[in-house]
Parts: sequence; structure tokens; C-alpha cells
Amino acid sequence: MKPSSLVAQTARQTLKIEAEALDHLADSIGEAFTRCVETIYQSGGRIIVTGIGKTAPVAQKIVATLNSTGSPALFLHAGDAIHGDIGMVQPSDVVLLLSRSGETAEIRVLSLLVRNLGNLVVAMTSRAESTLARMADHVLLTPFDREADPNRLAPTTSTTLQMAMGDALATSLLALRGFSPEDFARFHPGGSLGKQLYLRVRDVYPGNLKPAVGPDSSLHDTLFEMTSKCLGATAVTDPDSGRLLGIITDGDLRRLLNRGGSIDGTTARDLMSPNPKTIGAEELAVQAVAVLQDHSITQLIVTDNAGNYLGFVHLHDFVREGLV
Repeated sequence: MKPSSLVAQTARQTLKIEAEALDHLADSIGEAFTRCVETIYQSGGRIIVTGIGKTAPVAQKIVATLNSTGSPALFLHAGDAIHGDIGMVQPSDVVLLLSRSGETAEIRVLSLLVRNLGNLVVAMTSRAESTLARMADHVLLTPFDREADPNRLAPTTSTTLQMAMGDALATSLLALRGFSPEDFARFHPGGSLGKQLYLRVRDVYPGNLKPAVGPDSSLHDTLFEMTSKCLGATAVTDPDSGRLLGIITDGDLRRLLNRGGSIDGTTARDLMSPNPKTIGAEELAVQAVAVLQDHSITQLIVTDNAGNYLGFVHLHDFVREGLV
């Protein structure tokens, strides 16, 4: 077999084995899982997630997902725990122990320590008859037929199932807590996901220049305003009320020249598009991005509820914010 064929075949086989295991895991979710999640939810404490070897980074990922979805969690390395770090476990905490076999020496010792402290013990293991499963108050079973590597030895299927079960636990707790998109934004203020949920147009446009001309402004004055404000466009507004009347873009200028029209006596009123695309200052920034993309334009006029001109937002503003 050619090396390239071997690679593709191995990759497909790995994914199929893990996908089948995930299907079986989904089918196994029932009353035991529900009781476990409800007990954790009602505990009122943190979730201490622990593992050793390959399960340690899986435990760390589960902790990250729990924290980001509103369930306070901490990672505790099983090896460190039995050498003093067990002191971080508080009376109301739930301890989730990860072990593929349920027979890992450190995990078995740790489960005894946690039980002696009186904390709730939740086991995540592939073996229902293991020592860990028998000692736990609740068991999240992740059974599988085989690891996905060609030698059936490397933790592949088993760690995939643990990761998936951790996600199922986190999202189920999220549902019980009524964790909303707004809550998610509070937990992710520095990332683009969070910005999609909290950043508003009003947070972006004040930093931009505010080009504006009156409807009777000359072509010279209009060009000067567009050039000096560096946006390639200007709003046309009522000089008395500030109400938005239209927009002039550099495209409008090019079209005037292409038509061979006379520029003598041309005013902003002659050039403007009277129904420009606008966005409210209170709208989410991600909605402004959608309008820009839907209409293949690079700037939007910002207005208040009365339709008065407030300023411009440009596509570059949203690129800078990581929304594009």
C-alpha cells in the first residue's frame, strides 16, 4: 500500500471508530447522568476536576469549558493532590475524577481521601465494575470497544469520549443555570465571540471623523470634506436640524465624471443618494457587519432613533475589533 493511501485509510478509520463510540455514548445518556448533573447543580460548590497522565489535560479542558459556561471549576492534578494539594478542596465542592480504567493508583487513593473529607465523588471511567466506579457517588460511564490507533493502545477513543462527556456535563449545567448569551459575553469580554454579544455601534463610531455637507454645498466643498475626513464618503444633512438627507461616496463622483456631466454648479443635492444604508447607534456591531457584507459596502451612517446623523462606521473598525 502506498504511504499516502495508508495515511488516508488510517485517518478515516480513526475518525470512524471515534464517531461510532460517540454515537454509543449519546445513546447511553439517561437517568444516571441526569441525577448526577442535578446533584452537582444543587451542591452549590465548585467542581474540582482531576486526572493523571493523558486524562490530566482532558480534565484541564473540562475545567475551562465549565468556567466559561458559568460553572466554577478548578483543576487538581491527582499526583499533587495526594501529596498535599487536596487542601484546595472545600466542603461543598464536588470532585470529578477521570480514569479510563478506574484502577489508576493515584486516582484510587485520591477517591478515598475525598470520601473521607465528605465531598461528593463523581467518577468518569470506561469501566462500570472498576474500583473507582464502585467508590463513587455518581458515575459518568464512557465505555468503548477499542482505542482508535492501529495498535489499539494510545489513548484516543477514550480521551475523545471523556472530552465529549465533559462537554455534555458543562452544557447540561449551563441549561439548568439558564446561562444566556449575555452571560457568555460577560465571561468572554476579551474575545471576538464575546464582542459579538456585547459590542455596539455606539462603542465604535465616536472615534471616527464625522464628514458632513449641506445639500447646497458646492462640489469643491464636498470633495474637500470627503478628502479631509479620509472616509471616502460624506453625509448630506439638513443644516438646521441635522437630519440625514443622503450620502455621497467616491463612487458617486466617479459616476458623475464617467457620464461626462458638467461639474459647474453641481451641488451635494445633485450627487447624493437619498436613501443611504444606516445603522442605529444601539445596534450590535455584528449587525452592522452583516449589513456591510450583505450590501458589499465599506461604510455605514450611524443615526439615532429620530434619524439624525451621528457619524460613520467603517469596515476597518470591525476588522480592528476582530469581528471580520
